[in-house]
Amino acid sequence: MDAKTGFFYLFSVVLLFAAFRVVTARNPVHAVLYLMLAFSQASAVWLLLKAEFLAIVLVLVYLGAVMVLFLFVVMMLDLNVDHLRQNFWKHFPLAALVGVVIALEMAYVLMGGFRLQTSAADAMAATNQVSNTKALGLLLYSEYVYPVQVAAVILVVAMIAAIALTLRRRKDTRYVDVKDQIHVKASDRLKVVKVAPTQAPKPAAPAAEGESK
Repeated sequence: MDAKTGFFYLFSVVLLFAAFRVVTARNPVHAVLYLMLAFSQASAVWLLLKAEFLAIVLVLVYLGAVMVLFLFVVMMLDLNVDHLRQNFWKHFPLAALVGVVIALEMAYVLMGGFRLQTSAADAMAATNQVSNTKALGLLLYSEYVYPVQVAAVILVVAMIAAIALTLRRRKDTRYVDVKDQIHVKASDRLKVVKVAPTQAPKPAAPAAEGESK
């Protein structure tokens, strides 16, 4: 067994362990951390398969942005794990059935192998001509240009919809118009009131003659 095969088995074992712990971890924060470990090991496997672009995108997008966002959200929500586990055994049969179906599909694919339309010699020749990233770019913007554009339009529509839902005005919410706040004058906010100066106290009345005697 060469070094490449050894690294492949090492990364695969750690990946399977991390994926198992994502499902079985009791703490949501620990589950997110194990998922980040699984993504890092998957990126290493892709590097061994000479898919550098996919490995770099997985690290930058998922580990650098998405998973960090998930981690902060899970930590800020302070989820009640005991409340979430109340209906675990109620939905366990359906989840087990879905898991068995997915396992059978994966076993069928692994046992049958991947049927390629082109021969191995043609695939090696096409790979050796250009780099992995350039070959992926040529496929995306030549043969799959319409699916890429459709996916981009869907993402833009989803982003606009999220912004519209966030910025909608509620009737029970008080807000200040920025334009009126900028054009406000000092005289509108501060009013000077003139107050009469302090007057000297009046002299006390003289006491009566009977009281003095």
